[in-house]
Amino acid sequence: MAVQDKSRARLFYKYLSKVYDQINPFIWTEEMRAQALGLLDIEDGDRVLDVGCGTGFGTEGILQHTGNVHGLDQSVHQMEKAWAKLGKHDPVRFYRGDAQRLPFKDDTFDVVWSSGSIEYWPDPVEALAECRRVTEPGGQVLIVGPNYPSRAIFQKLADAFMLFYDAEEADRMFSEAGFEEFRHVTMGPSYSPEVAITTVAEVPE
Repeated sequence: MAVQDKSRARLFYKYLSKVYDQINPFIWTEEMRAQALGLLDIEDGDRVLDVGCGTGFGTEGILQHTGNVHGLDQSVHQMEKAWAKLGKHDPVRFYRGDAQRLPFKDDTFDVVWSSGSIEYWPDPVEALAECRRVTEPGGQVLIVGPNYPSRAIFQKLADAFMLFYDAEEADRMFSEAGFEEFRHVTMGPSYSPEVAITTVAEVPE
């Protein structure tokens, strides 16, 4: 998991930002984004935080449901791509920050969303606990991550590069982060229908 070292991660994101929007449609599609959003109960005006917003792909989808959207990422290079598409201050408020130390008060958001980011978090449980902390009781946290591949050759690549996990590991992480109610849905494009694992967790009231 070399990418999870923060100095290496910054360099990785700098170069990833140059190609992300070209490779992303093959891995994380608009149809998948719509399917994931359909798992949430977002109402117009709800406060939604996109953790690890990157180039703004997930953020764009969230904006179709509410105008009160906030995006956070540690990489300025990634956010510059989002700013080019969405503007730097409106309609989305952007913040530079760390998923493990979210710069928000408790119970700030109705929904916290994160897609394509958890695999780079050095301590996923700590970051998930932060997502729970900043979500108001009764709110929802949705995390999209890479499903652990079934073929051994891809497992070796996954283990060497970043965090991949299956439903059992997701159970452990979300439980340790303080969530009690959650469910997992696998999704993906037609040629790889289980490439992603999406978890929707309810924040205890």
